[in-house]
Amino acid sequence: MEWTGLIIGFIFGIILQRGRVCFNSAFRDIFLMKDNYLMKLATFVLALETIFFLFFAQMGWITLNPKPLNWLGNILGGLIFGFGMVLAGGCASGTTYRVGEGMTTAWFAAIFYAIGATMTKSGALSGWVKWLSKFNVTVEHSSPLYVEKAGPTLATVFNVNPWVVGLIFAVILLIYTFATKTTPRSSKMGWKTAALLLAILAPFAWMASAATGRNYGLGITGGWIGLIKSATTGTKLSWEAIEIIGIIIGALVSALASKEFKLRMPKNPITYLQVMIGGLLMGFGAVTAGGCNVGHFLTGIPTLAISSLIAGVFFILGNWFMAWILYGR
Repeated sequence: MEWTGLIIGFIFGIILQRGRVCFNSAFRDIFLMKDNYLMKLATFVLALETIFFLFFAQMGWITLNPKPLNWLGNILGGLIFGFGMVLAGGCASGTTYRVGEGMTTAWFAAIFYAIGATMTKSGALSGWVKWLSKFNVTVEHSSPLYVEKAGPTLATVFNVNPWVVGLIFAVILLIYTFATKTTPRSSKMGWKTAALLLAILAPFAWMASAATGRNYGLGITGGWIGLIKSATTGTKLSWEAIEIIGIIIGALVSALASKEFKLRMPKNPITYLQVMIGGLLMGFGAVTAGGCNVGHFLTGIPTLAISSLIAGVFFILGNWFMAWILYGR
């Protein structure tokens, strides 16, 4: 069933490329330019996913699996990942789909993202992750919508039915999304369409992934780690690793179809060094935080996971700080 990752990734890659979906840009643009176009996409997709995940779980099609809470890892890793995405010129998903567009800086950022994540997860820095795991917090979930033991959520914190806090959370996001003015922007795929398609894809991705034994939804970091492991040890490609291949192929096909594929190189070669450093920081930060902008922000927050909410906040703060250092001063 791992092959379903290729289909999910292919669709994911098309949506990312056509919608120009990059969370680095979403966070940075609203801070530097007061441009909320991509942030509206982000809040809309989170609202929809929250409802869709709860519905799929209610129907028994998926079982939600919030990431463990780790205050130190979520905060520190979130900040470092935020720093890295600005230096790399893209978030985990943005960098991945741009590999398929022919952006050479994304190639280097992605390779070093994979290296940084693998070193931290199972290489020279794995001792750090092992030590950090001592601070993981999980709780017993009484709701059948969740696995029996996983990270705490807004529902467990307030001791209410997940639907109650989920709907309140979604409504708050929808109020911001539609009650505030949106920065105009020309795009092949509008932000509403891109958000809706991502939100529809997300629960089906969870179903497909869970069928292979990986009880989680869309992800990026584990996929890049899986590709490195397969290339170096010959191990079988995981669902998430095959998803990465699908994203790149989907973005490539989309870019070719829209005549947007082009080998692009920076004017200043030093940019390659910057994106490599950014990739390493993203890889280290993602593993330290327990997830990237896809694993935590796009997939984890809609499960109402406290860990993902904290990591998401610090992704944004780290992004803003590095954007201020590089462009805002």
